[in-house]
Amino acid sequence: MRKLLTSPAKMSIGTLENQIYQTALKYVADLALNLMAVKVENHPEDFLGWCKELHKLCKHGINMDLLEENQFRPLKKLQETLEAGISVCQLKMTRITPWPIYLSFIEENSTLQALEERLALLDYINEIKTKPLAEMIEEDRLAFTGKHSAKHDISIYNFDVEWFASTKGAKIFHNLLVNHSEYFDSALAHIPLEGDVTKANYDAFVSAYCNVFTEHTDGDKPSMMAATRLLAMRRPDIFVALTNAKLDVICQGLSITKFNNQSFDGYWDELITAIQTCPWHREPKPSDEQQLRIWQARALMIDLFLFADESLAENSNYVRMRDKPKKTKVGVARSVKRTKESAEQIVDKALAQEDIPEYLLEMRNSLINSVKDGKPVEKAISLMRSIFG
Repeated sequence: MRKLLTSPAKMSIGTLENQIYQTALKYVADLALNLMAVKVENHPEDFLGWCKELHKLCKHGINMDLLEENQFRPLKKLQETLEAGISVCQLKMTRITPWPIYLSFIEENSTLQALEERLALLDYINEIKTKPLAEMIEEDRLAFTGKHSAKHDISIYNFDVEWFASTKGAKIFHNLLVNHSEYFDSALAHIPLEGDVTKANYDAFVSAYCNVFTEHTDGDKPSMMAATRLLAMRRPDIFVALTNAKLDVICQGLSITKFNNQSFDGYWDELITAIQTCPWHREPKPSDEQQLRIWQARALMIDLFLFADESLAENSNYVRMRDKPKKTKVGVARSVKRTKESAEQIVDKALAQEDIPEYLLEMRNSLINSVKDGKPVEKAISLMRSIFG
């Protein structure tokens, strides 16, 4: 483990990677003894591989039962730092990557990134995007704008509508969408469905979009993140759907000047302009049908270069609705004598609930120890959620 932890110091890494490495070491200090107990068999010689290996060991190698309560937060911070490192390194590749390699990376990570489900969303959006938002049924409008609803029937919407960027937190935007959707249609009309999209097209969209907020709210700022979702669904070959969580790492990975979440100019001048200079973006239209599906959304697909593990696809709203156990009628149960439950029984009962994520199931032994120490199971689970959720 010592060799693994010190290996980036011998690598030829840039300033950004070194910053990530130094941040990781800060959290490693609180976990040193626990990490030293982990067996290391793989010693990558590149920084991306190093981030992946250490992240894997943090998630699956460390004995969670031996962690003190105050060590869970440093562990979570270390994992987040390594995830950012993975994203940055993978995004850096896209600046010089030709189309075949860009495509190959996406296809190799198709399972982790739920590629087919994402493409199903884009196929559906492609069928409805010529219809004005004002004329769409509510479910379609929410699918276009990125907000999941229990009304999304999985037999029709066989995908999570929030892939690429969720707008469920943009409450003012959605209120305006309900009452003034025709104005958003007017804004989107400035972006052609085919052909080149110019800065003038974009500026006209921004002006009309921002005017909806100016005219119909009490001074609320326009949501740029929601705007990027609209743009990316209309032209996924040109635009990237952003969230606050993705903004920093995308700017870092593409080595562009960081812009804030209200900078409509920065979005175009930095991000969209940078993407249009990438070799993979200038690739001519392919003839292969599967390649074409990805090529038609090639700017939006940069999202797949961000960190992902097996939990990403599993947490799709579509998958969760599809796999949700059906309620069954239960008859009147016979009275039985109650006995004191063991810590194991208490934890297992709590973990049997429908909304329990995979990472909590992996922490069963840690939860059992907490319950044995006198902590209520609800409090123990709440602590784990606050740290790892």
